[in-house]
Amino acid sequence: MTNSQADAPTEPDPRRWRALAVTQAAGFMSLLDVSIVNVALPSIRADLGAAPGAAQWVVSGYALTFGLSLVAGGRLGDALGRRRMFLIALTGFVLTSVLAGAAPNLTWLVVARLSQGLAGGLLTPQNSGLIQDLFSGAERGRAFGVFGATVGVSTAVGPVLGGLILAVFGDPEGWRWIFYVNLPIGLVALALAARLLPARASGGRPDIDVVGALLLGATVLAVLFPLVQAEDGGLSRLWWLFAVAVALGWLFLRWERRTARRGRAPLLDTSLFTETPGYLAGAGVGLAYFSGFTGVWLVFALFFQTGLGYTPWQSGLAVTPFAIGGAVSAAVAGRLVARYGRLITVVGLALVAGGLAVVAGIALLGPGRATGWWIALPMLVAGVGGGAVISPNTTMTLARVPNRMAGVAGGVLQTGQRIGTAVGTATLAAIYQAVLGGSGDDYPLALAVALAAAVALVLVALLLAMRDRRANRALDAAEVGAG
Repeated sequence: MTNSQADAPTEPDPRRWRALAVTQAAGFMSLLDVSIVNVALPSIRADLGAAPGAAQWVVSGYALTFGLSLVAGGRLGDALGRRRMFLIALTGFVLTSVLAGAAPNLTWLVVARLSQGLAGGLLTPQNSGLIQDLFSGAERGRAFGVFGATVGVSTAVGPVLGGLILAVFGDPEGWRWIFYVNLPIGLVALALAARLLPARASGGRPDIDVVGALLLGATVLAVLFPLVQAEDGGLSRLWWLFAVAVALGWLFLRWERRTARRGRAPLLDTSLFTETPGYLAGAGVGLAYFSGFTGVWLVFALFFQTGLGYTPWQSGLAVTPFAIGGAVSAAVAGRLVARYGRLITVVGLALVAGGLAVVAGIALLGPGRATGWWIALPMLVAGVGGGAVISPNTTMTLARVPNRMAGVAGGVLQTGQRIGTAVGTATLAAIYQAVLGGSGDDYPLALAVALAAAVALVLVALLLAMRDRRANRALDAAEVGAG
């Protein structure tokens, strides 16, 4: 019997599917805010009179604090109860969204976005933890299918919804409604969550490893800060922080082992990586995949809006087929993961790589303003593949994680994905701009080369998934033999 099976509740909560709908609505809102603000930056700069570099912190600041608080949020949920942490974090997210929308100047807006990212990072791990608590067996795969659709679709549709809101509310202050729409959604989610989420006691101890949290936070900060500042020369100025991150990460691991030896609950139990089958491989797949696929959205926005003269709304529509394919396939893949396992992820990654490679080829053919139509089918194929990656990978990565560590495990997984997002966005944008600078104004070539780099990263994830599939077969065979 696996740890997750031992920890599974004997009697399923009859409200579990309604509770899942509420948590995913809130999760969609927090993840959407990672990407939706990109299209509003020009309006924000014009309305608040901000310099481009300073305004970029509206996006970068959110991504930074979001990534910093994920693991701590997971640990707090494990220790203090996921329902309590969900309600606290969602309340903070709604309040900071209103503060962001009401910002009279850029400083106010950046501080509000930093706080909003912190609340979003505390909120997100509760979603995967609650799934571990509420579901077991094949139902858990279906629930993670919904979760995977939430993650994938929120990332892909951000530019579409941002462009739509700006089109409806107009300039100069239409950007404020990108934040204000969180208020009614959040209030409804709060009321339903208070009613539906179970107040189930956690198996973890209530003491919090503050030193570990500070060390891990400093490590993640040292990794993310140069990346989120990449467009402002962060990589060339702050490269030395990566070496600092390595040193801090080593200190963090030493401290966590020392904490465990003293009989206290560490922030991150290192047995997640050393003794939990499939977790390390799944985290690696997530890191590599998010490095490849999330960076393409900024490149697409630059290509369509600057290179082809699309409006933000048109640019968002051009990549909508990916979101549609991902939403459908994530739900289907979640139902099939119990039967086919890692094979679904392998096929999904192959479809993503193939679809993006075809888009790169079409870009080189130079169909001009009709490019959005030409790439619709391969983007749909890539989206179908993407939906078959996130939810099965999440399910399999967390399958053998004990429920007492479900929040931390989900937080670590999400942190890897946020780091992958930052790495991919910085890398692909730098490649796009470098090719564009060297070729004059050959936007199709710049897009094709950037997409080729994205395909290479997705192929790394594919290799890791294939390796894990072989390892899972060996483990299953050993378990059957032992039985």
